[in-house]
Amino acid sequence: MSLHAEVVVRRNGFALDVRLDVDEGETVAVLGPNGAGKTTLLRALAGLIAIEGRVELDGEVLDDSKAGRHVPTERRRVGLVFQDHVLFPHMSVLHNVAFGLRGDSMRKARDWLGRAGLLEMADRMPGELSGGQAQRVALIRTLATQPRLLLLDEPLSALDVSVRAETRRELSRRLAAFEGVRILVTHDPLEAIALADRLVVMEQGKVVQQGTPADVTARPRSRFVADLAGVNLLRGRAHHDHVELDGGGTLAAPDAGEGEVLAVIHPRAVALYLARPEGTPRNVWRATAEELDLQGDRVRVRLGGTVPLVAEVTPGAVRDLHLDRGAEVWAAVKATEISVYRA
Repeated sequence: MSLHAEVVVRRNGFALDVRLDVDEGETVAVLGPNGAGKTTLLRALAGLIAIEGRVELDGEVLDDSKAGRHVPTERRRVGLVFQDHVLFPHMSVLHNVAFGLRGDSMRKARDWLGRAGLLEMADRMPGELSGGQAQRVALIRTLATQPRLLLLDEPLSALDVSVRAETRRELSRRLAAFEGVRILVTHDPLEAIALADRLVVMEQGKVVQQGTPADVTARPRSRFVADLAGVNLLRGRAHHDHVELDGGGTLAAPDAGEGEVLAVIHPRAVALYLARPEGTPRNVWRATAEELDLQGDRVRVRLGGTVPLVAEVTPGAVRDLHLDRGAEVWAAVKATEISVYRA
């Protein structure tokens, strides 16, 4: 049991061209910047928009543009949960869950609400629910129809921070118990890493990287993924023990190899000094502090200069270095702290 999809959508100058394979019981998180085509992909899989290509679920062909086959949305075993819940406002929670069920639908709806611990809300109207409660009901309503493909479009983005973590845990339990194919669209890296077995990163309508959360964040292949992982990503051409960076400057890195490469530097590996450091660091640059962002017990400092970087230091270091916007500093990175791999 699985999903195989080759989806091409062309509209208003935008082109989506994605091949996606997902196994039963696997949760895939689709990430990417705004306009990457994430929601368009979900709508295509749900049958809401016409595609070029082929979509097959559990051996059943849902779309095949060459054969002229298109199974309407209502006949697909697909469940779609939107970010804004979309509960019927004139129906109680019980009637919302019962909607779309066949044969003793009210009993089945009560059973689903009971298993989710929501039975006491059965007679409430959607307007009486919190955002987290409404989203849980929307998910149960979708699961009650027993779809084979579950599509979730930013399911937690409309929730307050105070309830998002609890709802995420509930969603994680529901996904683990769901036996079909699960695809989640999100812009939140924490959400993706917490819920997904595999990440699929899209940019400009195409898949640019995919793999386990650990693999993707360890070796980002785009600026978006590097920002998601919170690391510095540099591109250049390697020559044995150094890399000539595309933006100018040189990076000393042992065993860099030859050819086009990507180099990752963790912000904590970037040390800052008032005077040019002597000794072990082989990479030293003059830099200007452009932005400071306090995050917990660390401060992320965005540096401008020949090699733009983000450094992560303690509040104490900020005071000692007299760091503020426009401050001139020296940035140093040990060659052994740099990860280099083929572009």
